[in-house]
Amino acid sequence: MGKTIYWVILVLLLTGILIAEPGQVPPKDMVFVESGTFQMGSASGEDNEKPIHSVTLSDCYIGKYEVTQGEYEAVMGKNPAYFKDSGKYVPVEQVRWYAAVEYCNKRSDKEGLDRCYTDSGNNIKCDFKANGYRLPTESEWEYAARGGNKSKGYKYSGSNDSGQVAWYLDNSGYKTHSIRKQANEIGIYDMSGNVWEWCWDLYGDYSSGLQSNPRGSASGSSRVDRGGSWLSYAGGCRAAFRDFSSPGNNGYGNSGFRISRSSK
Repeated sequence: MGKTIYWVILVLLLTGILIAEPGQVPPKDMVFVESGTFQMGSASGEDNEKPIHSVTLSDCYIGKYEVTQGEYEAVMGKNPAYFKDSGKYVPVEQVRWYAAVEYCNKRSDKEGLDRCYTDSGNNIKCDFKANGYRLPTESEWEYAARGGNKSKGYKYSGSNDSGQVAWYLDNSGYKTHSIRKQANEIGIYDMSGNVWEWCWDLYGDYSSGLQSNPRGSASGSSRVDRGGSWLSYAGGCRAAFRDFSSPGNNGYGNSGFRISRSSK
């Protein structure tokens, strides 16, 4: 019995379970994104990517993969995807922002976590201190797409070659894919291409100066989506590229999302 306990403890130590810092053992299929400061935006991109500004972010978790059709159906009891024939492991799409928020709350309930979202419609609020699932903020999304504090400064999420990391117009065959391209510096897949990903933020212009955990515009009617899709040109899959849409828009086969969680 003594030897058995010894080996169990040794295995736990080697896998980091006993010595990991609080909040640094990622939930299933999520990546721990360590806090840091990065330069958000692009001086050479679209006008809405300017000005470049410094953003400091706290630790968080972000989904390693986009939410799949199988995951969505298991929580919501339905599958809205246009590309249903592609199978349950392909990203879910035709998802409205409101539905993505509802998914986060229902999955939190299912796993015994505290809901992040309250109220409904245009009055939805997010409790960033809750331990449940939520959509990433736009700045969390871009920081993670760039590789967090391990960033190598790539144009796309994980490479300067769009074909290595993205399913997009030139290689997608006009559909979504379950086969993942190369991961980025911190092990996240598909942040360039496959499906657009909803963020929490109301869309608005960037402001200059250092910001800490920004959460989007104080007003507006559109929500940010990021990353490009199977229907995008390469430029739309850049880590800095910004897009936006009405939260009631289902994206017509190319709008999905990935989940996030606050670390503490």
